[in-house]
Amino acid sequence: MYLLTVLGNLLLVLAVSSDPHLHTPMYFFLSNLALVDVCFSSTTVPKMLRDIWTQSKAITYGGCVAQVLFFLLFAGLDDFLLTVMAYDRYVAICHPLHYAAVMSPRLCGLLLLLSWSINLLNSLSQSLLLLRLSFCAVPEIPHFFCEINQIILRACSDTFVNDTLMYSGVTLLGVGPLAGIVYSYSKIISSILRISSARGKWKAFSTCASHLSVVSLFYLTILGVYLSSVGSHSSYSSAAASVLYTVVTPMLNPFIYSLRNKDIKRALRRLARWQQ
Repeated sequence: MYLLTVLGNLLLVLAVSSDPHLHTPMYFFLSNLALVDVCFSSTTVPKMLRDIWTQSKAITYGGCVAQVLFFLLFAGLDDFLLTVMAYDRYVAICHPLHYAAVMSPRLCGLLLLLSWSINLLNSLSQSLLLLRLSFCAVPEIPHFFCEINQIILRACSDTFVNDTLMYSGVTLLGVGPLAGIVYSYSKIISSILRISSARGKWKAFSTCASHLSVVSLFYLTILGVYLSSVGSHSSYSSAAASVLYTVVTPMLNPFIYSLRNKDIKRALRRLARWQQ
């Protein structure tokens, strides 16, 4: 599954970069999402595979903090890129005549830079604050990666600042982008329903069907993690459910975009002929 994730997403990036017809804002963000998915999965899965192979689950505290930093960074970037892509689809469907002017290369670059800056600041601040914590014993985390909440729960020192920053980050960087996605798609659906012909409705919907599938998969798996942990009150159940959005979702994303997108399939066929 990890090899499929890496190869599938890198192939998607290669297809987009090699085809001049795909050098548009939508595919620019899609290729960045694919790269982030590779990094996101690589933050946790290789260490998990090593633990399974060696039967040794130890990790240094510095390595644990580094894993928290990169996990928060790439998870947040996933969230932000899905939001930016929803905005891109909103402009394309609701304001098609102004699309080229609104989604200019400058705006696309600024949106990407803003996503990196906000999430890098959040992940750095939260991971560095972990260094101030002290532990009464060597902590054992019932998870397959260093999940920040599990680390804070096992600290003996005061964790008020860590808790405040963690829940503020979840609220601002989690709920905020989700609200943006919901707003964008409410406007998109409203605009599609106003189209008179059934063919026109289907054509408009098909341009955002792949993205909507990925958004649904991403948020439903995270919601499943939350509900499983609340319902069972077991961190082990939460760890098992976390496999969905850390392993399964990044693996499925390139398949969703390639199977439902004629442009991507054409670029992949052209890339295959070029390799031959």
